[in-house]
Amino acid sequence: MINLTVNGRPHSLDAEPDTPILWAVREEFKLTGTKFGCGAAQCGACTVHLNGTAIRSCVTPVSSAAGAQITTIEGVGADRVGAAVQAAWVEHDVAQCGYCQSGQVMSAVALLKTTKKPSDAQIDAAMAGNLCRCGTYTRIRAAIHTAAAKLA
Repeated sequence: MINLTVNGRPHSLDAEPDTPILWAVREEFKLTGTKFGCGAAQCGACTVHLNGTAIRSCVTPVSSAAGAQITTIEGVGADRVGAAVQAAWVEHDVAQCGYCQSGQVMSAVALLKTTKKPSDAQIDAAMAGNLCRCGTYTRIRAAIHTAAAKLA
């Protein structure tokens, strides 16, 4: 049994230690907002927070989350920063197809928790591992600036 906390709720998971966090979140806990994209930590669709750090859940084993806090897109809006980012995403109409957006939001929240007023270069660096086939990068950057301003 692996004990972990997902979106503030404790869970015990009976899984192989090398099971990716992504599959535990989606299959065991039925939190399907976190997406499978590439399976190789290259696209960012599977981004969640592990103890506040943005990680790629498709390649991170659930054993590394034992005793840790996992936050998914379903729980990120529970705090001030997550709520501000989600509101800015809506305000800027960021999502087009939407598939990558949960990972984009998770990375943006992680950035704003460590960098209160990020520059364009800091945003680009923090978001570089998140791919958007629809090309909404300018709206993503604008939304991050808006969220930062509202949090200031």
